Amino acid sequence: MFSDPQKNIAQFGIDYGMKVVDLGADSGFYTIESAKIVGPKGMVYAIDVQQDLLNKIKNSGALMGLHNIEIVWGNIEKIGGTKLRESIADRVILSNTLYNIESTEYGNLALEVKRITRSGGKLLLVDWDEDSQLAPKVAIPKILAQGIFEKVGFKVEKIFDAGDHHYGIIFIKS
Repeated sequence: MFSDPQKNIAQFGIDYGMKVVDLGADSGFYTIESAKIVGPKGMVYAIDVQQDLLNKIKNSGALMGLHNIEIVWGNIEKIGGTKLRESIADRVILSNTLYNIESTEYGNLALEVKRITRSGGKLLLVDWDEDSQLAPKVAIPKILAQGIFEKVGFKVEKIFDAGDHHYGIIFIKS
């Protein structure tokens, strides 16, 4: 089975009223699922460099009656590039995005995630398993992904199977 956003989010512990940030939101599957859970008292920020994808997410959410999605045209590879204030997020999602990041920018991405995540907040990282035949050429091994975020102070809370072709790691910011 491919990676299922609903199942992965269920592992993550998103609750009503939370603020969630979906980095590299792409098609918005995680954004939409998170917006359903956090409800009208919560907020989901969809961040991407592709404005057309962000517009589709906003329109899809509105058609579903989800008015708690804010789209942000930003660059997650730069510190401050999400344009969000410090410690805004209870939960941060980074799904199928890490493999698209230039290796020279891993540190900036990790620092930006740290900057926007509140103390005690969590990061859900889902990415391609390097052993999958469907993985892109530049799949990031799980151990490397783990090290990128541990280096800036995140701790692994849980490693889980995120589908036949993906791994999942939940980190907590101390």
